[in-house]
Amino acid sequence: MIRKLKKYTPTRFMAKDSYYCKEAADYAVAFIQALRHTTGIWDGKPFELIDWQEQIIRDIFGILKPNGYRQFNTAYIEVPKKNGKSELAAAVALLLTCGDGEQRAKVYSCASDKNQARIVFDVAMAMVRKSPALSKRVKITESTKTLFYIPTESTYQVLSADVASKHGFNTHGVIFDELHTQPNRKLYDVMTKGSGDARMQPLYFLITTAGDNTNSICYEVHQKALDILSGRKTDPTFYPVIFGADPDDDWTDPKVWKKANPSLGITVGIDKVKAACESAKQNPAEENSFRQLRLNQWVKQTVRWMPMDKWDACAFPVDPKMLEGRVCYGGLDLSSSIDITAFVLVFPPEDEDDKYIVLPYFWIPEDNVDLRVKRDHVNYDLWIKQGYLKTTEGNVVHYGFIEKFIEELGTKYNIREIAFDRWGAVQMVQNLEGMGFTVVPFGQGFKDMSPPTKELMKLTLEQKIAHGGHPVLRWMMDNIFIRTDPAGNIKPDKEKSSEKIDGAVATIMALDRAIRCGNDIGASVYDDRGILFI
Repeated sequence: MIRKLKKYTPTRFMAKDSYYCKEAADYAVAFIQALRHTTGIWDGKPFELIDWQEQIIRDIFGILKPNGYRQFNTAYIEVPKKNGKSELAAAVALLLTCGDGEQRAKVYSCASDKNQARIVFDVAMAMVRKSPALSKRVKITESTKTLFYIPTESTYQVLSADVASKHGFNTHGVIFDELHTQPNRKLYDVMTKGSGDARMQPLYFLITTAGDNTNSICYEVHQKALDILSGRKTDPTFYPVIFGADPDDDWTDPKVWKKANPSLGITVGIDKVKAACESAKQNPAEENSFRQLRLNQWVKQTVRWMPMDKWDACAFPVDPKMLEGRVCYGGLDLSSSIDITAFVLVFPPEDEDDKYIVLPYFWIPEDNVDLRVKRDHVNYDLWIKQGYLKTTEGNVVHYGFIEKFIEELGTKYNIREIAFDRWGAVQMVQNLEGMGFTVVPFGQGFKDMSPPTKELMKLTLEQKIAHGGHPVLRWMMDNIFIRTDPAGNIKPDKEKSSEKIDGAVATIMALDRAIRCGNDIGASVYDDRGILFI
């Protein structure tokens, strides 16, 4: 029995000004369901969409912008093998070529090599042959792997792998099968960046199982999908779907198999999954392959360092007014002038029941806010409105403005020291010293960064830190990847952390000074109990 979609609810990623057009969605569903399956026990049977597939089709083809064009132009569908991926991709390719009303539409199948790209194409070709209505209107040229739809003069063809060197595609649709096998990003960039500009609603349909290369284009898109799913990023043009097991799920549990395989019991036999699991239990070398192919886990993936549920548990209220007059320590991370500048104050506890209180400030140049929102798909504009992010005039961060701001903070709070990254901040340091601040250089190597980074984790786990749930700082904490040296020292890795972590680095520096000096110059937790090694 096929599970049908009983009640359709539009995706939560539908933009505020978009609307659901039932007619457009019904048309797309009806077109696909008029096609027939082409392989195995399903051969020749009508293509009935399973509930999860229908949800995707209605979301992509039924959610429209105020101008009547589709909201989503990129769909990223990550699903384990045997869940009906290729069939769905072939049906979408035919819909874009023959059923989308686009004149002279160009639709392409791409993959890491021609044979892989042919898989979806061959399914589409077989679907055409089994459809009397389409076979009358579609001309198939097998030698060049091309379908030509006569009424609109539209083509669907397989692209060879050497196309990455070419430009100038006027695409209406691109089907990327098994994106994780792409050896580099060239083909992806050629096909998705600017190639559909002349079309009103191009669709890039990316469909894949999980991979194992975390330095790949697929992992980059996978991370973006995760960020959108968790609310860390917003991109109204991007539609993310990931079916898979979480990193800490028990891979031998049938409940986990069910969660990861949306077509379990329909196209994926549970006995097959069970047999593969038993084999992996007997042979540990098969475990990674089972987890990757059957549970859709990125088996070698780098794990983010900060457990965000633990960080969120420290969102105790912080009242800046109540902190006036108290001793605190600053951490300053200037990064580059076009980037985010972070200044974080850490207030040491006044008694045993008190916590380390974190008060962060962030600045970005006013002129490139919109550009950044578009480029990074991060909610900078919202944070500015909410007062969590400040802007300085012009297109670079105005250091004089920040110096003045820190000077004003110095009248409210007893800022004993300001720690800064010794690279790059020479002039500002001199100016702050001229204002009477004690400014201390802070190395970014393992020796200086490891103790306070470990301490930050310890204080978070013990709920001995209060940060008021500041959203910019939260985002940066979530972006941290950690580098470890052979001696077990750790530090935030700016290269590996693809997103901004300046606020986290500034927090770690300020925390170090707050722990070392406390409320009383000379007293230090490190002195009392030595440096902590986790």
